[in-house]
Amino acid sequence: MGITKSNKVSQRAVIKQIMKRCTRIVKKESFGEFEEGLPMDVPRGHFAVYVGENRTRYIVPISYLGNPQFQSLLQQAEEEFGFDHGSGLSIPCDEEVFEYVASMIN
Repeated sequence: MGITKSNKVSQRAVIKQIMKRCTRIVKKESFGEFEEGLPMDVPRGHFAVYVGENRTRYIVPISYLGNPQFQSLLQQAEEEFGFDHGSGLSIPCDEEVFEYVASMIN
């Protein structure tokens, strides 16, 4: 199954949207401005995702956003949840699958 041009455009849009959000968060953290609910335990250059049925929290580096396998997970998240559901970035896959993808990226 190949990636069509419309899928590539969609992936770029998703990545752009996430990068904008991450950039805004990093800027606010660097000026000491924390929004209500913004996790203070996430190191600079990382973001939190929630994975699986139990919504297990993982802290991942922003560099993951450029990885095609991670982009595929983000596209699934967009299709299933959208990005404005107000409860953090949720990845709709089993924890084992997420951990496998993360290990392949490292």
